[in-house]
Amino acid sequence: MTAPSVRPVSEREARQVAEAAREQDWKKPSFAKELFLGRFRLDLIHPHPTPAPDDVRRGEEFLGKLREFCETRIDGARIEREAKIPDETVGGLKELGAFGMKIDIKYGGLGLNHVYYNKALALVGSASPVVGALLSAHQSIGVPQPLKLFGTQEQKEKFLPRCARTDITAFLLTEPDVGSDPARLATSAVPDGDDYVLDGVKLWTTNGVVADLLVVMARVPKSEGHRGGITAFVVEAAAEGVTVENRNAFMGLRGIENGVTRFHQVRVPAANRIGPEGAGLKIALTTLNTGRLSIPAMCASSGKWALKIAREWSSAREQWGKPIAKHEAVGSKISFIAATTFALEAIVDLSGQMADEERNDIRIEAALAKLYASEMAWLMTDELVQIRGGRGYESADSLAARGERAVPAEQMLRDSRINRIFEGSTEIMHLLIAREAVDAHLSVAGDLIDPDKSLGDKARAGARAGGFYARWLPKLVAGPGALPRTYSEFHPAGHRDLSGHLRYVERSSRKLARSTFYAMSRWQGRMETKQGFLGRIVDIGAELFAMSAACVRAEHLRLRGEHGGEAYQLADAFCRQSRIRVEELFRRLWTNTDDLDRKVVSGVLAGSYEWLESGIVDPSGEGPWIADATPGPSKAENVHRPIR
Repeated sequence: MTAPSVRPVSEREARQVAEAAREQDWKKPSFAKELFLGRFRLDLIHPHPTPAPDDVRRGEEFLGKLREFCETRIDGARIEREAKIPDETVGGLKELGAFGMKIDIKYGGLGLNHVYYNKALALVGSASPVVGALLSAHQSIGVPQPLKLFGTQEQKEKFLPRCARTDITAFLLTEPDVGSDPARLATSAVPDGDDYVLDGVKLWTTNGVVADLLVVMARVPKSEGHRGGITAFVVEAAAEGVTVENRNAFMGLRGIENGVTRFHQVRVPAANRIGPEGAGLKIALTTLNTGRLSIPAMCASSGKWALKIAREWSSAREQWGKPIAKHEAVGSKISFIAATTFALEAIVDLSGQMADEERNDIRIEAALAKLYASEMAWLMTDELVQIRGGRGYESADSLAARGERAVPAEQMLRDSRINRIFEGSTEIMHLLIAREAVDAHLSVAGDLIDPDKSLGDKARAGARAGGFYARWLPKLVAGPGALPRTYSEFHPAGHRDLSGHLRYVERSSRKLARSTFYAMSRWQGRMETKQGFLGRIVDIGAELFAMSAACVRAEHLRLRGEHGGEAYQLADAFCRQSRIRVEELFRRLWTNTDDLDRKVVSGVLAGSYEWLESGIVDPSGEGPWIADATPGPSKAENVHRPIR
């Protein structure tokens, strides 16, 4: 049977596919969702949740073994130099059980909770971000997580023991001409008896070069007995017709086993289908709800390393008679790194523990964590390079060759850049979170702005909206943040006052909700095109979430007797820095260049400014902007390299 051709997809159809894949029910409370609605539910995150004693014991025991392994058997400089993780390192990680950290003990895994899984990734990521990416791609989005959530008992018993100890897995969604717009997915899975026949090409398959098992998203055509739609499959990487055509190389993460994988008439048993036909995107998005926390964990790790290097270097390096840290221009950068690292760790630990307790829906929290951590880690690493000056731009090997400490600051900058793109770019995360943030509005008033709805539908939507806003809007006028003694437990004797920051978060949450309502009233159906506005709304929410997490963590550490005074000072510094950013974002909601920018972009695309491009030569090579991905047999050498 031949694969169906892929037809062009309209913008509306693309949105419908994305909307159908969303988890549309809110069965559990969400701190971040309430925050966007102007309701500051501190009770959902405070007191700070804590892991069970047995989880702590097993987690700490594994972290001890993992730390020794990282210190003695992971050579980050060698991985960077050779652009490859040594096979013996991968083998050692398998023996340690690191590939089964999140897999249940009954399937041969370690059964760690989210908190300790994140701590483990942070530790490994500090030794080598490439190794961190290997383990994360395998467990956070590879075969183990979707099977844990959606797999049958037979699938779990068949595949999870392999994933825990011997097999490496990868997740394959992206295609050469399909990124965050899955409606145009071209890879097909055509039913044929008890099998499906896969045809297509997948791009940027992290772990794909060395993987033994793959999660593949493919489109099943609708036919008699088949509902069709984008569907998830577990595919053996060694199956006939699977070819890894290229091992990709990047700016950073040298050593990552990322490739291009072609499927030509690959037979996959129906028993390997994960969930029903058409559920593939929902499975992918649900998997990412907690899987996205792996990137924030490693971002917090990079912040810790940046802080360590900044402290040591700024104490040793003198300018004009005193250490450079004593100069305000450098000191402000160090303060930013220290305060932001504290906040990122607070976000990761809080989100991870909430995921473990399963009391809250954390889909927005996890997305905010990924968005915020990836952006802030990039800024922190960039500031570290600036603090190091010329040495920050110089490679570690070059520093060592001339007798200085081999500090890989420039490598960290290159390695961290991908985090703003991995698992949903910043721009896509803005849109994804914005959709969830306005969900309550669309659920009651969405039909009012839907051009396909009848007058009757619009009338009913108007009635619903009237009732909702009559109850909701008055609550946005005043709240606990206006009372001077609210949240007084966050101003214990002898410590900095964090209660004022929480009152600010409460007031800003209501202001954020009012701003969103005003924008929807002003733009109505055009709201979805105002991506600049929506991005700023999300960024404000991210800052408010980070401030809340930082304050709650500081109080948690104080009560435990763990650096309470220092934690309060860091939380205070972070919140003061964050408030400046929030105020600027609020100003830019309404005072910006969005309209003018759109006109300039139209001029650029029309060629009006081509004269501005004169006076240069273009060093780019020849070839198409997007590689041909026509289904068919592979003409390339198979560079698949399983590690045994």
